[in-house]
Amino acid sequence: MDLVAVDIGGTHARFVIASVSANGRIALGEPETLHTRDHASFQTAWEDFRERRGGSLPPRASLSVAAPVGGEVIRFTNNPWLIRPGLMQAKLEVESFSIVNDFAAVAHAAAQAPDEQLLHLSGPDRPLAPTGTISVLGPGTGLGVAHLWRSGTGDYRVTATEGGHVDFAPLDSIEDAILARLRMRHTRVSVERVVSGPAIRDIYQALAALENRSTPDEDDVTIWTRGLEGSDSLAAAAVDRFCLSLGSVAGDIALAQGGFGGVVIAGGLGYRLREHLPHSGFAERFRAKGRFAELMASIPVKLIVHPQPGLFGAAAAFVAEHGASS
Repeated sequence: MDLVAVDIGGTHARFVIASVSANGRIALGEPETLHTRDHASFQTAWEDFRERRGGSLPPRASLSVAAPVGGEVIRFTNNPWLIRPGLMQAKLEVESFSIVNDFAAVAHAAAQAPDEQLLHLSGPDRPLAPTGTISVLGPGTGLGVAHLWRSGTGDYRVTATEGGHVDFAPLDSIEDAILARLRMRHTRVSVERVVSGPAIRDIYQALAALENRSTPDEDDVTIWTRGLEGSDSLAAAAVDRFCLSLGSVAGDIALAQGGFGGVVIAGGLGYRLREHLPHSGFAERFRAKGRFAELMASIPVKLIVHPQPGLFGAAAAFVAEHGASS
């Protein structure tokens, strides 16, 4: 069985043909990445991909979307597209489809990924627990959050959340300064304003202000590049500060969800930080939960390194809903 798997974020829409064997094993073809800004709607992006594939596509689709799923209209958090599920079959010419939140898709990927695709970050170096709750989160254009529950018999359930929009809680004077900067533009500051790709600009500018530096108004890609390569010490400090905040938020999400079976960090930015996170203050901040520090230290934290977890998870979500022979 073949299907079109699609992963739609704020910046990119990734398409691939996924093949599903009778036992549910999923294999992905070569993905194609389209920019959301280059297409007026998801339908025109779908038609573009269809033309690239010679004018025809399998009659099945599974979408991973960076938006809440439910209701008559799906509105994206960080791009202007709209999707009306009731019109999907007619507009895309498909017989069956699934739509899941992007981090629900990543949770499906985490549930199915082999251990070698889960890089150890902190806590005990053991696999994710076969039973109980596992928290999944990851920074990208926004901050996605989901969780999965494992029964211990191979079955699992995934729940999408909007945990990236809980309130940001600063833990030191530098984070107080970051919050103060963000409060000038936002009455309410969520963790997504601090733990996401674009947030590095505000962190960078807040650190510059603390040192009374005059800095150019750089875009987030430039700051990330300079910070990770070490060519700009202030940008490197911003990256380190980002990792601290990510650790704090990951620990908070695990406490809130009961994700004591493990935590999985995902997202394109999480993957980019794969060599930096293990040597940053991430682990210390993850554990720093007062009376629960010992509990937090017992949780294995992993980074999913599957090259396309959103696409793989979208295909896995379709199989979970429709079976492997639809």
